[in-house]
Amino acid sequence: MKARVLGIVPARLASTRLPNKPLFPILGRPLIEWVWRRVRSMQVLDHAVVATDSDRVARVCRDLGAPVEMTSSDHPSGTDRIAEVAARRRYRDFPVIANIQGDEPLLEERHLAAAVELVRGGGWEIGTCATPVEHLEAWKDPSVVKVARAATGRALYFSRAAIPYKRAAKPDAGDLLREPYLRHVGIYACARDALERWVAMAPTVLERLEKLEQLRPLESGIRIGVAVVGFAHPGVDTPTDVLYTERRLREMEQHSSSLVSGT
Repeated sequence: MKARVLGIVPARLASTRLPNKPLFPILGRPLIEWVWRRVRSMQVLDHAVVATDSDRVARVCRDLGAPVEMTSSDHPSGTDRIAEVAARRRYRDFPVIANIQGDEPLLEERHLAAAVELVRGGGWEIGTCATPVEHLEAWKDPSVVKVARAATGRALYFSRAAIPYKRAAKPDAGDLLREPYLRHVGIYACARDALERWVAMAPTVLERLEKLEQLRPLESGIRIGVAVVGFAHPGVDTPTDVLYTERRLREMEQHSSSLVSGT
């Protein structure tokens, strides 16, 4: 019998680039609504909830029929918020916890499933995903998190810097379409024990420098497996991301309408 998976969507209003991000309108609907509509249909999850400290977000989610767990407003990260929910008695029989970012309305189930399978079937303590960087601008962009991994799939390092560094010359277009040039896709599946150890640790030096919380378990010896997947859409962090996401959602809705009408 496969280990049961609990999906948790952390959603907080504080955002430096998009005000009130979970409620930010995407094609006239709150961002969190698009994310929840995506999550609720995912068969890899045995149950899913939204975790928030905002009554406004909670009301929107409950109106959508989404289960909501209210959390502390003092959490420094989404992982801490998720750990609070996962520790509640009613969720103790879920050995795998999936952290599904609240700003990923285009998340594909196959990517989440790849991360889950690393934990559920591959023996990793934490599973996540990466996709080829593809563009030189993205490789150099500090807002795009890169990851280097070993041949075994084990994460070696996550960074905002342009890694791996090609000393002889810049990587060419062909290089950026394959390993070792990988962009991190920020979804996680965690074994319950690994999640508990993660949030019990103090922030580490590298985590504070890079502002990347996944460096905490990595520095502390927790094994993180990285599945390389195909193209992955970016999350919604900037106004440019909003325009991209709206365009893709329109295309997806038009495609669905075409399939229904048979045209």
